[in-house]
Amino acid sequence: MNNKLKIALRFLTPLLSIPLILVSQISQQSHAAEYIFETPKIVSFTVSQDSIEIAQSNAELIFNLKISHPIGISSRKTVLWFTNRDKNFQLSTDLIRQPLEVEKVVTFTGALKLNANLSPGIYDFYAEPIEGISNKSGLVSPKTDSIYPIAFNKFLNAEKSVLVRLGGELNLNNKTFVGPTYSSRVSITDDLPIIYSEETPIFRVGEFYDPLKYFNKRVQNLVLKISTTTPSICTKDGEKLKFISVGNCNFKVYTEKNSDYLETSISLSAEIAAPRVKPTITLPPIATQTSIGLPKKIDLNLVYTTAGDIVIPKTLSPTVCVPSGLSIVTLVSGGNCILTYQSPITNTYFESDLYQLTFEITRTPQTISFTPPATANLSSKSLALSATASSAGAITFATTSAGICSITGATLNLLKSGNCSITATQAGTSTLAPISATSTVMITGSLAPVNKTITCVMGKKIKKVSGTNPKCPKGYKLKK
Repeated sequence: MNNKLKIALRFLTPLLSIPLILVSQISQQSHAAEYIFETPKIVSFTVSQDSIEIAQSNAELIFNLKISHPIGISSRKTVLWFTNRDKNFQLSTDLIRQPLEVEKVVTFTGALKLNANLSPGIYDFYAEPIEGISNKSGLVSPKTDSIYPIAFNKFLNAEKSVLVRLGGELNLNNKTFVGPTYSSRVSITDDLPIIYSEETPIFRVGEFYDPLKYFNKRVQNLVLKISTTTPSICTKDGEKLKFISVGNCNFKVYTEKNSDYLETSISLSAEIAAPRVKPTITLPPIATQTSIGLPKKIDLNLVYTTAGDIVIPKTLSPTVCVPSGLSIVTLVSGGNCILTYQSPITNTYFESDLYQLTFEITRTPQTISFTPPATANLSSKSLALSATASSAGAITFATTSAGICSITGATLNLLKSGNCSITATQAGTSTLAPISATSTVMITGSLAPVNKTITCVMGKKIKKVSGTNPKCPKGYKLKK
C-alpha cells in the first residue's frame, strides 16, 4: 500500500468512529435553538361580563389571560388597564399567575371592583406585556406587546369592550345619525364618511320631507323622528313632514334618548314656496314631407313648455322617423311620423301631460296592371295569374273566396263554380307607396263524376261495390 494512502487512513479512522448518538445530540441542540426568540402566544383573554351594572354593591369584573410558550413563561404577574373611550379615566389591577402543572401554558387572573362613582359608558381593557423564557443565557427574553382581547361583545362599536351602566343607563353621546345629505347651513358629522344623496328636498306646498332620505343612520335600530314648531306651515305626518302653506318651516330631526344613547338632534328651517304645477306644451304644426331623398334630416321648431323649458321629442314610429337632439328628426321611410312631447318632473314643476304630434311622409305612387280572364271552366282545375307594377316589384296574390277558389303562389286553384275574387298587391318600399288591384273570375261548369270503390263484408263473404256514391248491399257492412 502507498505510504501516503496509509497516512490518510490513519487520520480518517478516528473521525469515522464518532458515535451516532453525538449526531443526535447536535440535532437536538439545533432543534432547541429554534425557540430562543419565539414570542409567547395569547391563547385567550376573557372578562366575566360584557356589561356590568355599577349601582350594585358587588360590581366586579374577573379577567383571565391564558399564555403559552414552548419553553415557558417567566412573568409572575402583569398589570391590566381599564380605561374609558375618552382616555381621561383609567383603573388598574394585577393579573396574578396561577400555578399549573404544565408550565408552558400559564393563566393570569385578576379582579377589578367598580363603584357607582364611575362614569357610565364603553370601557376598553388591555394587559401589559408577558415575558417568555429564553433557552440560552445572556439573550434578551422574548415577550409580547401589550395584549388586547378579541371581539366578544355584540354592541355596535364596542366589540372588544365592556359596557358600564349606572341605573341601567349607558348614556353614550355618540352621533346616532349624521346629515343632512344635501347642502345645509347646519349639519351633524362624525369621523365616518357620509353617503350624500342625489335627491334634494322640495320645499313647496304639498310636498313631504322624509328624514330617512336625507340622513345616514349610525345606529340602525333607532327610529329617526321629526317634529315642527310651525304647524301652520309644516305639519307632522307619521315620521315625515308635510308642507301645507307658504312660509318659514322650523323643524327638528332627532333620535330619542334610550338606555344606551343620549338624544341626537338637529334643528333646521326652510322657506316653503308655492306648490308645483303641471306645465302645458304648444306644438307647432309640421307640413307633410315627401319621401324623395330618404333617408334625410329635417329641423323642426323647438318646443317649449309654459315654464320656458325646451322639450325633447320622442318617437312612436321608429321605422318611419327617429328624432335626435332637441329638434332634428331623421326621416327613414314613408308613412306617418308620430312624435311625443312630455316635460320631466323637477323641483319646480310636475311632469306635463303627454302631447302627440303626427305628420305624413308621402311615398311616390305606382301603378299596377292585373287583368285575369273574366271566366274559367271548372274542368281546367287551375289558372296561372299574372300582374305587373310600374316599379317592377314582386306581386303577391290573395283571395277572400274561400271554398270557391284558393291561391298557391301565382296559381289560382278552381274548387267549384261561383265568383272568385282575387287581389294582386305590390307592397311598396320606403319611398314607393303600396298598390293593389282586385278582379273577379267567374268559375263555370261542373266536375265530371268520380267513381270510387268500397269493400263490404258479411261474415266471410267480401263484396266490392263501385259508383259515384257506392253503398253496401243489404246485410253487408262497410269494411273499415
